[in-house]
Amino acid sequence: MASPSRLEVLSLFRSLLRTSQKFTDYNIREYTRRRTIDAFLQNKSISDPVSVSAAFSNGKSQLEVAKRQAIVYSVYAPDVKSIMEIK
Repeated sequence: MASPSRLEVLSLFRSLLRTSQKFTDYNIREYTRRRTIDAFLQNKSISDPVSVSAAFSNGKSQLEVAKRQAIVYSVYAPDVKSIMEIK
């Protein structure tokens, strides 16, 4: 298994951040965003190609989970907004 390129890793990062913006609930949206950034910062120092590939495939599976969850949350979204979203 080849190690993903820098462009592929950045594309995965952007996709995860875009998917996090699709959540209607503020708390879940911010948690997903924060978790994405934390995971990429934690894995920033990985240099072993096998570990990089494993982290990349884990990220891709997390992206698929986040996409499915965003759809489910949009269907069952509460009508009440969070206090953080009220202006």
